[in-house]
Amino acid sequence: MLTLDINNIRLNAHASGKVEAIEKVGQLLIDSEIIENGYINSMMEREKVANTYLGNGIAIPHGLPKHRDLIKKTGIAVLQLPEGVEWNPGEKVYLVVGIAARSDEHIEILTNLTGVLDDEKAIALLSKTTDMNQIAETLAGKGTHEQEETTGPDDSDYSKSAEMEVTGAHGLHARPATAFVETAKQYASRVIVRYEQKTADGKSLVSLLKLGVPAQGRITILVKGEDEDEALSALVRALTNSIQEEKEEEIAEEEAWGHNWKPSKTDSAIPGISASPGLAIGPLKLFQKRKVVVEATAKDPVVEKKKLDQAIANAQAELNHLYEEVKGRSGVGKAAIFKAHLEFLSDHDLIDEAVLRINKGGSAGWSWQQSILSRVKSMKGLDNELLAARATDLDDVGARVLRLLAGVAEEELFQPEKPVILVAEDLTPSDTAGLDPSLILGFCTAGGGPSSHTAIIARSLGIPAVVGAGPAVLHQDEGTFSVLDGDGGVLYVDPTDKDIESAMQAQEVLREKRNEEHAVRFQPAMTTDGERIEVVANIGKDGEAGQAVNNGGEGVGLLRTEFLFLERNEPPNEEEQYRIYLEMVKSLNGLPLIVRTLDIGGDKEVPYLNLPKEDNPFLGVRGIRLCLTQMDLFKTQLRAVFRASQHGPVKIMFPMISTLEDLETAKEITEEVRQKIGADPVEIGIMIEVPSAVAMAEELAKSVDFFSVGTNDLTQYTLAIDRMHPLLSKQADGLHPAILRMIDQTVRAANKAGIWVGVCGGMAADPKGAMILTGLGVKELSVSIPSIAAVKAQVRNFSMSDAKLIAEKALKCVNANQVRNL
Repeated sequence: MLTLDINNIRLNAHASGKVEAIEKVGQLLIDSEIIENGYINSMMEREKVANTYLGNGIAIPHGLPKHRDLIKKTGIAVLQLPEGVEWNPGEKVYLVVGIAARSDEHIEILTNLTGVLDDEKAIALLSKTTDMNQIAETLAGKGTHEQEETTGPDDSDYSKSAEMEVTGAHGLHARPATAFVETAKQYASRVIVRYEQKTADGKSLVSLLKLGVPAQGRITILVKGEDEDEALSALVRALTNSIQEEKEEEIAEEEAWGHNWKPSKTDSAIPGISASPGLAIGPLKLFQKRKVVVEATAKDPVVEKKKLDQAIANAQAELNHLYEEVKGRSGVGKAAIFKAHLEFLSDHDLIDEAVLRINKGGSAGWSWQQSILSRVKSMKGLDNELLAARATDLDDVGARVLRLLAGVAEEELFQPEKPVILVAEDLTPSDTAGLDPSLILGFCTAGGGPSSHTAIIARSLGIPAVVGAGPAVLHQDEGTFSVLDGDGGVLYVDPTDKDIESAMQAQEVLREKRNEEHAVRFQPAMTTDGERIEVVANIGKDGEAGQAVNNGGEGVGLLRTEFLFLERNEPPNEEEQYRIYLEMVKSLNGLPLIVRTLDIGGDKEVPYLNLPKEDNPFLGVRGIRLCLTQMDLFKTQLRAVFRASQHGPVKIMFPMISTLEDLETAKEITEEVRQKIGADPVEIGIMIEVPSAVAMAEELAKSVDFFSVGTNDLTQYTLAIDRMHPLLSKQADGLHPAILRMIDQTVRAANKAGIWVGVCGGMAADPKGAMILTGLGVKELSVSIPSIAAVKAQVRNFSMSDAKLIAEKALKCVNANQVRNL
């Protein structure tokens, strides 16, 4: 069996909380060369989706199965905390047993641990002992707790029974045993479980765990009582389902890599969130943000001082937020840099120097910039590597405040000279507008979430992307050869030559897979049990309709007509719009074209419309509200659409519908235009993008022919998070259960009215999202052109029954992390 090296036991330790306790026990495992550094992050991730509190003062933190490649060898470490820490509310832990297991060698130790779970005296002794051998002997099944030789409860009088083989890789451990006990407690009948010569009370977790049932162990379930038949069936079903769920999760975690590539060395791994799948291999290039040029002078020193104070306060708020976020994800050590940055902003000498320049007539921005440059230059001039590093930190802090103070900005065109993995804090539409896609192998950003602009643009280009990777990505040396894993959501910096070679091989396999998907792109997307899902394209440029068809699209699920209205001095006239719509209809050759009427406002301002400045344009005049206030614009577009509809199947979709009144008004105007043109009626649909539309879905469904859910906007409006917010965007995840429940409610309302629902947001192209949406009852997935073949292939790989099961589980989750770990 696996033995515990006493060098892996730390006595009389202290921890401020669960996070620090896990870090410390993880460090013991690292010091013993049992795990790579990144495995501690995996242990933290496990805490988000499962409770590792074993009971009676013992916790067993361990990583996720998908990160077993970070385990060098199976081993355990023990952290004794005499004062205890709160693990979860109401759970106090005194003994932390960190586990890193490549298979099931640790099961016997867990069994021995359960032997003391119901012995408070033994736990008290182990939490205070100064003898490492006592702990080691207990985990070896000896020492402090002398178990009684007993076969357990008498099972001679039980007539109902069932035999089962425990097929899970880890035997009857805590998770399936918990599912069994919870089910047993729902019935009045007594329940006993027999394994070999031992029996256990089926309603006691500790009793069950003491059986020590290994993988492939055969057990007998015995029940007796008034509801024994129902209880026996439910118990067999509960245990079978729990074991099967574990198998599915491990399979899903393996498949989540897509390309099945894993590096042998992961010390330099920077984890983030998967935004676009694939593998990118190449040098890193830091995206150079716009150059900030500040005005040198200012007239009113009082105003400038206030600006400086406000900018410093805002920078402190950003840094405090970053500290808490990184501490929760990666531990106190990784977050400590932000505390140092905060100290710089509390440096009175630095601030006084800037104020002195302001008093002499300098602007707040120029005065701050000069003070920082002076300090940085002095620190870099010292022959001390540590101080030089601090100079870099000071420069970083200075830039943060300067961005908040900037009065004038000049855009400098950023264009790499060769193909690179682009690293950035985050990317805005203006940042990526001038980039040459052929020179971008992949994106990796410190901020952002799955619905951020970076994620959207990466999927539209068909390149890998990782977002929300934290500030560590910004401090990598430019030119460092790296591997970006878009499926796993990880950037591997400076991998070994062997890992680069294997990644290139995996990339080639992935390329072949994409080619295979492309070869069958015209085949329908049918689930394995025969349900068809339409996969159509999101387009927003002239000529893309034909590209959509050539890539396997079954039509256009979203034509963003804004491209016709932007970057010009006057709106397009009816004839210009008609010619473009007609060309798209012809390119689709009988396939449907869904035209979304003009959706401008918010982040799509158009100077010639003379729209008044709004404090919050996302909550102002945009979408259908704009159309209803710019009637000539709206009617001109509708006339062009109806003219084009006489040449092929066209549908009209209104954006940002929030009230029934807006919908009815838009429909009345549309009908008026149709009659004047003399065109046949077309299907009318609406975008479901705001919570009020979901709440009123039953009423809205009676007035339209279809719904299309815009998951990007629905996410930011429901979660009250701007998906481009520098601090919060990572949390704007369309797979949050709140969003999934909104979509579920929308589909139910549509089904009741006999209409269909599509999804045209980023979630439709997410492999997990596509399956969950299908399970929720969505009939159409509208995705970027490069994603069409892959999404169709994804649908062909699962059954509708499985999709429904996953969707049901997703609706019961409490956060996006749980959904992504299904």
